[in-house]
Amino acid sequence: MSEVPDRARRAFRDHDSFDRIDDATFEWTATVFDGRVTVGEDGGEITFDVTVRVPMLDATVADDVAPVVEDGWYETFELRAADVGGVTKAEHDFAVDVTRAGETAVVSTSFSDINERRGVEDAGAVIDYVEGTYVQGIIPGYEYTEPVSGLINRATDAANGDGPPL
Repeated sequence: MSEVPDRARRAFRDHDSFDRIDDATFEWTATVFDGRVTVGEDGGEITFDVTVRVPMLDATVADDVAPVVEDGWYETFELRAADVGGVTKAEHDFAVDVTRAGETAVVSTSFSDINERRGVEDAGAVIDYVEGTYVQGIIPGYEYTEPVSGLINRATDAANGDGPPL
């Protein structure tokens, strides 16, 4: 990757949900998770390297989670996160990498697009997809701490229900 083209910087600046971290990195502000996009240029196309960090299940509950439950949760999350292709405006050939880093699961993928604004939208859609995938994997019966408890509360409030919509 080379230097970030001005057109890419403008596209991120004009988007309400991205904040600039440095010259080539932008943070998605519409999620409680750490979603970042690093951009560059390759042959006239803008390259988008998307990374989302989410807490492992055991890091979000008040009590302990059995290792077999944690492993099963991670395997399911990994499989679901890899299916990101249907959420973007453009058709991209995604190679999704999901890894464990201590108490964090890290989802990474890259794509390129000639249209910088569509690419910015697609990067945000990937981050939102990872958050949605995470929320779908919340296991009922645990006492969750932040950020999961906040996600559950917002979902409950949005549904105007009496309990978690799980």
